[in-house]
Amino acid sequence: MNPLITAAGLADALASGTPPVLLDVRYRLGGPPGRPEYEAGHLPGAVYVDMDDELAGPPGPAGRHPLPDLDAFAGTMRRAGVSADRPVVVYDGAQGWSAARTWWLLRYTGHPSVRVLDGGLAAWTASGGALSTEEPSPAPGDFTAAPGALPLLTADEAAALARRGVLLDARAGERYRGEVEPIDRVAGHIPGALSAPTTENLAADGTFLPPAELAARFTALGATADAEVGVYCGSGVSAAQEVLALAVTGVPAALYVGSWSEWSGDPARPVATGAEAG
Repeated sequence: MNPLITAAGLADALASGTPPVLLDVRYRLGGPPGRPEYEAGHLPGAVYVDMDDELAGPPGPAGRHPLPDLDAFAGTMRRAGVSADRPVVVYDGAQGWSAARTWWLLRYTGHPSVRVLDGGLAAWTASGGALSTEEPSPAPGDFTAAPGALPLLTADEAAALARRGVLLDARAGERYRGEVEPIDRVAGHIPGALSAPTTENLAADGTFLPPAELAARFTALGATADAEVGVYCGSGVSAAQEVLALAVTGVPAALYVGSWSEWSGDPARPVATGAEAG
């Protein structure tokens, strides 16, 4: 199943006899919470889920956005109406970062049918889709978390993968090279990782590039279906967007959730800088 759905495809799905559960997960790194934006207007029937409080655990040694408690996550999904036998569509406001994180979490914990709205809220409104300020009260779902359906990397596993396979760094190139580091304690990248910013997965309108263009991009980095591929970023959010983009091309990839915020927090771990992996 294509992990993306277009605005037109979503409109058709919502008009069908078995409409998907809609989750609004708008989030901006370092910005205000997404709930006020949700309350100002969201896709009709969408339930708001908070990135920091419900899609991640408390920040600490495991990174800024570690995995949430999975029982609590499953409870959040049930309250949003998520059931194992009903499709889910997730959207955010830009870049697909938090939507992809939600997609990844649901797929990782065993939900079989989750898609991300390609282009997010902007694509919906550009297609003529209506917004609502009414907050729904869905019937509780029956979703339970069965983790392990998608591959997950620890810090040590990410380091080993960088040596034997393809480890992609999804952050901006200047952060990978160590020229700037606005958030974490050390600048640079995991030795052996390759720079692959998530911005290069998207077209100018915020939708994902066509599959053939994405495939060409990842093939040039060695990230093909017959390679072992992993992805990290700053805190495991934008990297999920890269895992999603790889999935569009048929390439499975493991996510290092702790990412650079965990890696750089341990002074014993090596750090590389510069344009070349090293």
